[in-house]
Amino acid sequence: MPQNPTEPEFDEFASDYQAALQKGLRLTGEDSAYYASGRCGWTAARVCAEAMKVERVLDFGCGTGTATRFLLGAFPGCRVVGTDPSEASLEVARRDHAGLAAEFIVPRDLPRAGAVDLAYCNGVFHHIPPAERPGAVKSVFEALRPGGWFALWENNPWNPMVWYVMSRVPFDKDAIMLWPGETEGLLTGAGFELVMTRFWFVFPGFLAALRPLEPLLSPWPLGGQYVVLARKPL
Repeated sequence: MPQNPTEPEFDEFASDYQAALQKGLRLTGEDSAYYASGRCGWTAARVCAEAMKVERVLDFGCGTGTATRFLLGAFPGCRVVGTDPSEASLEVARRDHAGLAAEFIVPRDLPRAGAVDLAYCNGVFHHIPPAERPGAVKSVFEALRPGGWFALWENNPWNPMVWYVMSRVPFDKDAIMLWPGETEGLLTGAGFELVMTRFWFVFPGFLAALRPLEPLLSPWPLGGQYVVLARKPL
């Protein structure tokens, strides 16, 4: 994961990350907990459907640990290893998750090869310079054990509302979004086998009654985010 420019950028927002993010999310009628819960729950449902035991989860680009409690809840008994280049964000994560089965480290301290069952990543790669993205994916590939999973969540550039929401978030001003095919290519280029690509978070809060339709709509590029689920070959 690159040390620059993400490190100084997110050091600046570490103390008020949630407030900065909510400047955009309030337009959807939800907060970050709604989305984090949905992402982690969907990931767990897919991985656990394969009867795979998940003991160690890598949260790649963990920031202040927004997903930590949701990952621990989705995968009971697991240990979360969060990594991020922003030392200030890691300090907040360690403080806010003291006593939980989680640790927060800089990228150079990533777990040894093959030590992780599942890697989770949300909204990170649009902050990584394009030339550095293949190396970032490769580092995740190396951390996973054979047969391990990678759930890579990104914002959906096909959805016009996403562009507007991101324009309201201070730390997204220089983000370069990834098209789904681009993300799939990064994963296969690193050696992953693609399992599926799905689109989620179609309906904002005022249309919550329609959310039971989301599984039917998930193959189509409508939602605010998409996930590419991939697996490291055995």
